[in-house]
Amino acid sequence: MEYTHLGRSGLSVSRLCLGTMNFGWKTEEADAHAIMDRAHADGVNFFDTANTYGFDAGKGRTEEVLGTWFALGGQRRDKTVLATKVYGSMTEWPNDTFLSARNLVRSCEASLRRMQTDWIDLYQFHHVDLATPWEEIWQACETLVAQGKVLYVGSSNHAAWQIAAANEAAARRHFVGLVSEQSHYNLLTRHVELEVLPAAQHYGVGIIPWSPLAGGLLAGVLAEEGGDRRRAAEQRVEEHRPALQAYEDACREWGLAPADVGVAWLLHQPAVTAPIVGPRTMAQFEGALGALDVHLDGVQLARLDEIFPGYRAAPMEYAW
Repeated sequence: MEYTHLGRSGLSVSRLCLGTMNFGWKTEEADAHAIMDRAHADGVNFFDTANTYGFDAGKGRTEEVLGTWFALGGQRRDKTVLATKVYGSMTEWPNDTFLSARNLVRSCEASLRRMQTDWIDLYQFHHVDLATPWEEIWQACETLVAQGKVLYVGSSNHAAWQIAAANEAAARRHFVGLVSEQSHYNLLTRHVELEVLPAAQHYGVGIIPWSPLAGGLLAGVLAEEGGDRRRAAEQRVEEHRPALQAYEDACREWGLAPADVGVAWLLHQPAVTAPIVGPRTMAQFEGALGALDVHLDGVQLARLDEIFPGYRAAPMEYAW
């Protein structure tokens, strides 16, 4: 396994991040435990979750599954760089959502209880809260860091100007600020190249792409015509069919699995720390590991850019 620092921090994380969103509702607890054990066996030390994950089984259920796994011992917690998120509503009451100081502190304490741990390595803002000033957000985070409950802070789904505002506000308080940003990024969705990636590089913020395979569209969906994945994504497949066909043809020519190419491409992009892979089954997790062995050359990367055109950094993309 290859490791890298999370943004400008000194924290070492694996180049793949295990997303646990399915655990506890689509993936049974015992199966989730087995996947996490396998992740450690293969050197994956970076796990991502959120306080609201659990969905049909109830919000918080996924964090509980992580907690029962940590409780098994065997240095499971010590070997894991644990990331969770806060923002989404946990109840119908008004103060149990967003990024107020009250919700940040109380949600952190609740996540710690569910995950049966004393600390969160990376506490992430699941979405931007335009109604709460950064001074309030950072004051709460400073308290959590001083108490040893949180070590690093990251964002998710933030625009470049919000990343800049956050880190400038943190700098005024002599606080580290954001060290990571989770963004929707894949060959089909490249908007972050305009401003988020340049901002991340400027501020030393590591990018953690979610949905690296565009909901399965980059995993060889055309080769599975008639399958469940094909039916579930039929409208999007038709919208992108010419590009997807060219993509799968290229992968076939290179002798590589489309899913491996999609994840490997992200690992070649600037500022990217670790794409999130979110398996439902052990087979899906094992399949994701193949991307780490794929090294794309300049010709292959150029061909992928031709199939799925990206963006130059703003303002060069749209101004002379």
